[in-house]
Amino acid sequence: MIPFEARCSTTAMGIMPHKDVERALELALSLDIPFWPQLPHVSLYEDMYVQASQNFPGIAIDFDKGRLSFNTARFEQELDDYFATMDVPAAFALTTEYSAVFHKFLSQELQGYKAIRGQVTGPVSFGLKVLDEDLKPIIYNEEARTILFDFMQRKVNIQYQELRKRNANAFVWVDEPGLGYVFSAFSGYNEQHAREDYHRFVEGLEGPKGMHLCAEVNLPYLLELGVEILSFDAYQIGFMPREYADSVAEFINAGGVISWGIVPTESTALARQTPETLAALLSDYWEVISDNTGLSLNQIAAQALVAPARCCLSDLGQVDIVAKTASECRASSPEEGLVEKAFAFLPQLSQMLRDKYAV
Repeated sequence: MIPFEARCSTTAMGIMPHKDVERALELALSLDIPFWPQLPHVSLYEDMYVQASQNFPGIAIDFDKGRLSFNTARFEQELDDYFATMDVPAAFALTTEYSAVFHKFLSQELQGYKAIRGQVTGPVSFGLKVLDEDLKPIIYNEEARTILFDFMQRKVNIQYQELRKRNANAFVWVDEPGLGYVFSAFSGYNEQHAREDYHRFVEGLEGPKGMHLCAEVNLPYLLELGVEILSFDAYQIGFMPREYADSVAEFINAGGVISWGIVPTESTALARQTPETLAALLSDYWEVISDNTGLSLNQIAAQALVAPARCCLSDLGQVDIVAKTASECRASSPEEGLVEKAFAFLPQLSQMLRDKYAV
């Protein structure tokens, strides 16, 4: 059950391009539902995969290559220690070494927000990203995969418990870009296997069960994984396929909340948009759902969040808006400027949608 009213409230993805911790935190706290930022340009420890890896058996950080490594023999050697600490919360907690921001976020006054949010890298993405000594994704190792789903489930629950002490309406979503690859013919871990694993994983999560995905989206598939809050890059789909409408309506009718990542953070796309055009685009999506299912536009808006589409660690467009935005927004890089511009769109967009749909 979602313990707060969404009503087109603003939030954002966890990863940000900023190097200034205080500025990133300031931006995150400016939203209706703030989050603690992940800042990979500050430190390798801030990388979403490295951050989630702390205390996973068999893992080492390769600082020279800027990545994680996994050794099967070491994994087997460290399993006994893992099992011995499974019931020790500190073994799954995020330490200050692995996050420059998390504990600063917890020290803020967070009770006044309607909700707060955290994030943990999802098991599918982690398992596809991290390779063993034979350069094979560890998700193909059955024993490692079993431990991985258990490990990430415990990470989510411990973080949720910490956040909930600061705000009763806290939630954590799992960041799962890897789910965009399970449909590939080249993946030995397919969508059916992922669905089965995910249902078991989600059943053991505490609090509102959330997921974020910014890769190519099969929306009906994601909505059927058992989550209650789904965040996705809505901008990149361009239009709402009619065949998605029933799945979206069923999810919303069951009480689910969708975070619509509708504000682009790529320079060429953002240069073409205003809060007004994005409100119109999102309204078009919602009208397709309503027209094909009978679900009211008011209900869709009441169970919606609005957010930037992606994290923008590296902008490929590099048009004039970047320099202008960076100077206007106190940003020290083009990517920071784009994210800040996208954040600046959010309150205007939110208010337009609230007014239009009376939520």
